[in-house]
Amino acid sequence: MKMIFGGAYQGKLEYALKKYNISEDDVFYCSSEMPEMDLSKRIIYGLENFSWACENKGDSPEKILMDIISSNEDIASDIIFISEDISCGLVPMDKTERSWRENHGRMMIALANKCTSVERIFCGIPMKIK
Repeated sequence: MKMIFGGAYQGKLEYALKKYNISEDDVFYCSSEMPEMDLSKRIIYGLENFSWACENKGDSPEKILMDIISSNEDIASDIIFISEDISCGLVPMDKTERSWRENHGRMMIALANKCTSVERIFCGIPMKIK
């Protein structure tokens, strides 16, 4: 598994598509309304939306994602997870948004521990973290 993260509009998806020679058809876009994933796709994009959907349902994004990965380990090992970095900036006033930000961070820590590669994209430039 691989993880790519970075700020909004920093070129995360474009980088992954080009580096790994993947077509747009092989990208699953996470919904902010339904905490689901299509693991038949090579890229899972928008993990922040997945964690938001989990948060709004009262579920732990970390637990849900780790359950999805552990029950599909053979498939998940080839997936690239992409997330926007929501850990920087002002702390939200809204309790739900603060909780989402915290739980998203926990989910990202758990995912990074399972990934063989973690990269941060800034201005389209990759920085190898792991």
